[in-house]
Amino acid sequence: MKHYQQQPNAFPSEYLNNLWGEIQACRYFAINNLNRDFVGTKGFSVVFRRSHIPTVEQKFPYFKPYLDLALQPSCNAFYLNPLQLKEGSRVDPHIDRSLRSYCKTVEPPAVVSVLYVRLPQNMEGGELVLKSQKRQLGQIKPQVNTLVYFQGDLTHSVNAVKTPGNRLSLVCEQYSLNEAELAEIPEFTLESRIVQATTKKRK
Repeated sequence: MKHYQQQPNAFPSEYLNNLWGEIQACRYFAINNLNRDFVGTKGFSVVFRRSHIPTVEQKFPYFKPYLDLALQPSCNAFYLNPLQLKEGSRVDPHIDRSLRSYCKTVEPPAVVSVLYVRLPQNMEGGELVLKSQKRQLGQIKPQVNTLVYFQGDLTHSVNAVKTPGNRLSLVCEQYSLNEAELAEIPEFTLESRIVQATTKKRK
């Protein structure tokens, strides 16, 4: 993959409608627990190792088609989050390292996958901007049902949404960790302002 790639028409339209409804109804879906780069956004996060994909699919069956398609076989730890922006929301430039809260030595993910679930009609703003150092590599205008993959070490941001309505994507940071790093990552845990539910790591 050279910086990023896009896969249009990734899923049947009824799956996107179901995904939208399930995420909106999820009790963990709230003002984001992510850092200050995520301005005016909603979501929740699921942290898991490859060994616990079945746990994710049991608790969130509506994520299964996405996981089946998007997860890369070379990766063994994941940070999955629905991310909703509304008018005025934005994401400031950053490099993903969400697993650093569990393991300080974790490098950026190998790849990040983003599925655009729903967008405001005739959306203005909301583009995904990808940079390396200060050189812009791409500005992606979201399209419903397009699955985007980009290199995990790229600086990225989302321009402010200028249109009423909701811009919902499903994002997964995908990591390829060594054994020592992986041992620091929870087998499965949820991060949400609503509740923090954790299954303990096996020793």
